[in-house]
Amino acid sequence: MKKVFVAGATGFLGTNLIIELIRQNYLVKGLDTNIKNYKGPDHEHLQLIQGDALDLDAALLSDCDAVIHVIGETAPNLSFANYHRINVEVAIAVLHAAIKNKVKRFVFVSSANTLGYKDDYSLGSEEKPIRAPHNTCPYALSKLEAEERLLQYSDKIDIVIANPTFMIGSFDFKPTSGRIILNGLHKNIIFHPPGGKNFVHVGDVARGLVSCLELGKNGEKYLLAGENLSFSDFYLKLIAYLEKKPLLVKIPNWIMKILGWTGDLILRLGFRTGLSSLNMKIMSIENFYSNQKSISELKLRYHPIDQAIFDALKFFQSDEFRNR
Repeated sequence: MKKVFVAGATGFLGTNLIIELIRQNYLVKGLDTNIKNYKGPDHEHLQLIQGDALDLDAALLSDCDAVIHVIGETAPNLSFANYHRINVEVAIAVLHAAIKNKVKRFVFVSSANTLGYKDDYSLGSEEKPIRAPHNTCPYALSKLEAEERLLQYSDKIDIVIANPTFMIGSFDFKPTSGRIILNGLHKNIIFHPPGGKNFVHVGDVARGLVSCLELGKNGEKYLLAGENLSFSDFYLKLIAYLEKKPLLVKIPNWIMKILGWTGDLILRLGFRTGLSSLNMKIMSIENFYSNQKSISELKLRYHPIDQAIFDALKFFQSDEFRNR
């Protein structure tokens, strides 16, 4: 059986990935700074190791066939230096350990935001370069730098880049992207931005990463993308599962601008907030992408986003989440 080293084992995607790897009969060695945060099922084929990936003991990879690097800083409105340390420096450190141990393949989890989204002619794709407003986003720029630096080593080790979109599903204990679900529960009115996203089942992303191990081509990028939906359409799908049917209200662009300016001021005063002009611009665009390359080359089949919403709701209503 092949052994895969998962850097970033306890998060939303890391947990789903480990479950999928074990389901597909891989041995898994998972690294995280605090393995007590792992809430997935135990298994005889899973070994969890606590440690800092930036100071990684390279010998840990001596028995591994491949690495899937899931570690990433995604919190909003941090400085580029904060993103760079986790999203670039850590990835390069793990890559060097993999090369030292002659690991055959390195799969890096990046972001769809490093690629160009929908324009007037076509959906976003792996061939389109990053564009505004993502090209001024420190998070996206750190992921893009990591991609570029990793690909410089594709003559020493197979490098495959995965670019997932907005993930929805189970095991979002923090929660992260699942906040969009929680924000819609038990409300009389749901206020939503004017733009849209590509939403994808986290299980499909996990399967996509395993397919990157098996079918991905060295030096290539793969969008792991599900359905393109406006925020309004996404919440309509969510509401279909709710007993209480809240009213949907789109936030006008001029209010989005005011919210952004307010967030900028709060940040300048030294307080943390998810509001900023940049984030409001990102939520006002149609951040839509094509998944055709992953379907063609990775042989992926994607679940309807309704299934992801159902699975997320079931998880958030479970005792497992409530008693976390």
